[in-house]
Amino acid sequence: MSKSRNPPVGRLARLGKVAALSARGSAGLAVRALRKVAGSDTQETERSTIGHFVQVLGEMKGAAMKLGQALSMEVDALPPELRQLVARLQSEAPPIASEEIASIIEEELGAPPERLFAEFDPKPLAAASLGQVHAARLEDGREVVLKVQYPGIADALDSDFSNLSVVARAAGLTSKLFDGRDYVEELRREISLETDYLLEAERARAFHALLAPEGDLLAPEPIPERSSSRVLCLTRVRGQTLQRFIDSNPDAEARWRVSEQLIRAVHGPFFSAARIHADPHPGNFLVTEDGRLALLDFGCVKSFRPDFVEAIRAFMRSEVRGEAYEPLAGVRAAGFEVELDEAIARSLLAETVEIATRPLRTSCYDYARDTSVPDMRALGLRRTLDFLRIRPPAEAVMLGRAVGGCAQNLRALGARGDFRSVYARLLERMAPRVAQEARSQG
Repeated sequence: MSKSRNPPVGRLARLGKVAALSARGSAGLAVRALRKVAGSDTQETERSTIGHFVQVLGEMKGAAMKLGQALSMEVDALPPELRQLVARLQSEAPPIASEEIASIIEEELGAPPERLFAEFDPKPLAAASLGQVHAARLEDGREVVLKVQYPGIADALDSDFSNLSVVARAAGLTSKLFDGRDYVEELRREISLETDYLLEAERARAFHALLAPEGDLLAPEPIPERSSSRVLCLTRVRGQTLQRFIDSNPDAEARWRVSEQLIRAVHGPFFSAARIHADPHPGNFLVTEDGRLALLDFGCVKSFRPDFVEAIRAFMRSEVRGEAYEPLAGVRAAGFEVELDEAIARSLLAETVEIATRPLRTSCYDYARDTSVPDMRALGLRRTLDFLRIRPPAEAVMLGRAVGGCAQNLRALGARGDFRSVYARLLERMAPRVAQEARSQG
């Protein structure tokens, strides 16, 4: 793991990095095409291009690196060996110097790490998009991890989203047909909140309480006296990342167990407490030696209106029960604005629901054969203009990020079993206060 300089923070500097990546990528595509015509091997060319892509995004950190993390979850986008290379962005980005980390800790907590902890490892356990993680031990013997924010990362995020707004306008996303500014702003707002580690500590505490009753799910506890807005101290959870678990080729029983746990960890808090972990890439889950699943990194947690949750729950419950349901009324109840002829809207929603709810309509679904993600993309391309006339509420952006990421993880796990029953149990256990608040709002 090579050392990295502090990430560039200015708009032009970061845009220049992306432009250089684009140019190199285009050149790589051209060379690959020529070699294909000549019949020569292109694997090394692809590996070199993607390796450079990973290195640059890893050095940039911020939203640019999050884009790379999202790509690493795309099961169909890259061959397995190249996807593993991109997967390094989940937790193995180039770290910044240990001296810089020690300086940030002293500035934030008032003393150097060797005085604050009985033990502190200057070598990072992981280096992610907004900060890197170090192992430490408290004076009372507890193992902890220290998440230290990269210098200037808030400015880097602001630059990335300013550039994204420019790209959105250039791509026509703010045209009369579809104004995407609300969605860019939603992403900016939610991801920018990830730089507030005191807020993340509150979220970690809430998820620790939400998951503890499950028994086989857990979240680390924050240590407030060793935390600040840029340094977060949490109890340490040991295990292998979800990606490494998948790469270890586990047996069918283990795949099913972790898949079922994953659904409860991501969807459970949504239905029980109207909140969801909206950054479910494989680096944010650990499979422990005793068979539990740990959820990590609570920087991106979205809270929802109770009536929105109730609308989603009513729809999913009708699917698992095989009951009649009117999708058009359902999306409107959730806050979607529909500007299509009703017959066209119903046909579009029928196709969408058929793809999205396949695991809910059978007692034995095989995720190893799942094609819902590419099928949904194909539908989106085929009926783009129709989709542009159904406008989701801004909060649906983060729900889509969470649910889509969970689905990609389930595809990668490739388990086979009764997922319908898993969702049915979750829906029935929804905390009464969420439904009551939804009814009071109505």
